[in-house]
Amino acid sequence: MLQGLLRLLTLAQRLGGGAELHRLTVSRKFSAGMEEEAKRKAGYMAVDNHVQNNQALGIGSGSTVVYAVERLAKRVQDENLKVVCVPSSFQARQLILQHNLHLSDLDRHPEVNDLVTSLALEDGCVCFSNRGCLTQEKIIAACAKTFIVIADYRKDSKSLGEKWKKGVPIEVIPMACVPVTRAIVAKYGGNAALRMAVSKAGPVVTDNGNLILDWKFSNISNWKDVNVGITMIPGVVETGLFINMVERVYFGMKDGTVFSRDRPSH
Repeated sequence: MLQGLLRLLTLAQRLGGGAELHRLTVSRKFSAGMEEEAKRKAGYMAVDNHVQNNQALGIGSGSTVVYAVERLAKRVQDENLKVVCVPSSFQARQLILQHNLHLSDLDRHPEVNDLVTSLALEDGCVCFSNRGCLTQEKIIAACAKTFIVIADYRKDSKSLGEKWKKGVPIEVIPMACVPVTRAIVAKYGGNAALRMAVSKAGPVVTDNGNLILDWKFSNISNWKDVNVGITMIPGVVETGLFINMVERVYFGMKDGTVFSRDRPSH
C-alpha cells in the first residue's frame, strides 16, 4: 500500500511539473512572438517613413533588418520604386538577393541616402553593434546621409551596459589579439576576452577575416574619448560603438505601437 501511495505521489509531481513546464513554454513562445512583432513594426515604419524613389540604400544587419527588407521589397513591387541596395554584411547581401532587389556597392554608390540597421541604443547617443560585420556597418554609416536604427523595446537603455552584459565588441587583426587585449585592460580596466564560436571550434571570425574581443568595462563616462583611444591602439580595426551617428531610432513596443527618438541636438 505504501508503495502504491509513493507511486501516486510521484505521478502527481510529474504531472504538476509537466504543467509548470507547459506554462513556461507557452510564456516563452508568447514573449518571442511579441518581440518579433515589435521588430516587424519598427522595420516597416522605418521603410515607410524614409524610403523614396531613386535612392541608394544601405542595408544593415541583424534580425530586425529582415523585416525592413521584407517591407522594402513589397514597396518596390507595389510602387515600382527604383532603389539600389548596398549591403553591410553577408547576411544583408543574401537578403537583398533573396528579395530580388538591386544589389550595389560603395564603388558604384559611395554615398547612400539612408542606412537602416539594427543596433542597441544606449543613453540616447551611443549605439553599438555586436555582430561580426561592425566595421562594414560603420563604413556605410559614415557614407549615409541619414542613419536609421530599428529595434524592439528590449534594446533601449539609459546607460551602456545596463541591459547588455557581454561587453563592447572590438574587431582586431588576429596577430594583435593578445597585445590589444593587454593594452585595453591596462588603459581602461575591465576584462577583454576573445569571442569563441558556438557552431564551430575556435574563435568567431568577422566578415573581414579578423577576430572579435568582447570588452567588459567598468566606470566609463566619456565614451567618445574611449572610442578614439581604443581605435588608436595598433591592431584594432574598429569598435562596435556608433557615437552621435544615428539620426533616428524606431522602437517596436510591447503594446504594438512604434516609438521613435531623434538624436539629441546638443
